[in-house]
Amino acid sequence: MFALSDTLQRRFAALKSTADFWSLRHVRESRESYWVRRRVAQAPSLVDDAGAMLTVRIAGVEAYAATSDLSQAGLQAALERAELMARALVGHNLLDLASLSYPTEQSDDVMPGYEQQLAGAAHWFELLMAEAALIPRDARLVDSHVGLTFTCHEQIYLNSAGACLRRAQRYVFPQVGVTASDEHDSQSRSFGGTHLARQGGAEVLQQLGVIGSAARIADEALQLLLAPNTPNGSRDLLLMPDQMILQIHESIGHPLELDRILGDERNFAGTSFIRQEDFGHYPYGSSLLNVTFDPGVPGELASYSHDDDGSPAQREYLIRDGILQRPLGGALSQWRSGLPGVANSRACSWNRPPIDRMANLNLEPGDKTQAELIGGIERGILMSNNRSWSIDDARNKFQFGCEWGQLIENGELKGVVKNPNYRGISSRFWRNLRAVGDVSTFEVMGTPYCGKGEPNQVIRVGHASPACVFADIDVFGGAA
Repeated sequence: MFALSDTLQRRFAALKSTADFWSLRHVRESRESYWVRRRVAQAPSLVDDAGAMLTVRIAGVEAYAATSDLSQAGLQAALERAELMARALVGHNLLDLASLSYPTEQSDDVMPGYEQQLAGAAHWFELLMAEAALIPRDARLVDSHVGLTFTCHEQIYLNSAGACLRRAQRYVFPQVGVTASDEHDSQSRSFGGTHLARQGGAEVLQQLGVIGSAARIADEALQLLLAPNTPNGSRDLLLMPDQMILQIHESIGHPLELDRILGDERNFAGTSFIRQEDFGHYPYGSSLLNVTFDPGVPGELASYSHDDDGSPAQREYLIRDGILQRPLGGALSQWRSGLPGVANSRACSWNRPPIDRMANLNLEPGDKTQAELIGGIERGILMSNNRSWSIDDARNKFQFGCEWGQLIENGELKGVVKNPNYRGISSRFWRNLRAVGDVSTFEVMGTPYCGKGEPNQVIRVGHASPACVFADIDVFGGAA
């Protein structure tokens, strides 16, 4: 851990610069992935990547340059490239950043258990093969996979004001998936992958219930194959946590990114239906809606003490009792807009600059058990586990599809239905929030695949949510 820390600090101290401010952000990330497909072990994937970003500020202009050459000469050359760029931009800059503050703190942020050695490849393949063996040998089960990825991330931030911030985390991404098919239809059921991930080690597999899940996933794929299509019409909608996190991500997280609201993302990912003047009074949802930026949840993917610009992170309400409070904006966007924000300036790697990103974005639990949520629905549908999403450039009008559906009639769960979909408009959908599950329905999840920025950055985002009920939602099956 932090093998290069002392060396980097010495080399940073020896850098020569006439800039008003300069910084170094070093990132090393290693990843190991193991897969079994159709009960056949696949070749493991092993990746190790490291480099540094050098940033300078000169006469209110900020510029950066990245390098994988971590020698004294390599770092000095990157610093000089950044300085050359900054000086060329003086007088042409849209923003004068001379008054933008910079961090001075020193801190170590190390995930508990990070230094514990993981088992070797043979152990993981044995575990995955045993899990794959639980899938029945049924001719209708035409495809299956069981996978596991561990990613170790170490980061060191140093600057000319004396800051030294170090972070070390390990992420665990399990996946189980089965596809069933007959002459007329194919249906897939999965567990993990795009939504089930945490910080930690081998214990995460037990915490999430991955071990032993393959037989259930296979059985549910077969149930979907035999199930009728989801009916069309207006119904109450019970979204389980593994679908709630997608709903939160797309129709709360992205619309509240402050750089998007300021117009920076128009060219690639669109804008937002939220305006700067909306904060403090806009009714985003019903009074049951409470959403936090919370970097302190143990094990959640984006728990950290400081963001990638060195700002200290703390829990903040983004939406409270349904009213919009503050955006997802880091130090630069806060300075530009005059709005309060959060410590969410993040980069996907050493060769990308930090920008406003979601981190841990959570919907706070309410007071209803799952039985009470179901019991309060006269005519509705339960939907679980996202499989498709579509949303407009302003992150307002959306259409989402799920893997699993069950009808709810007169307060009771009924039969399984396939191809469950629903659609709505963000600015109305959350105002239809009628009931929020309690802590017994609350699950900590996350995704490794949030894309944004030019050049593109794919980053890890944590989400946690209870199950929730929405009134009078337009639902439809695959034929609509």
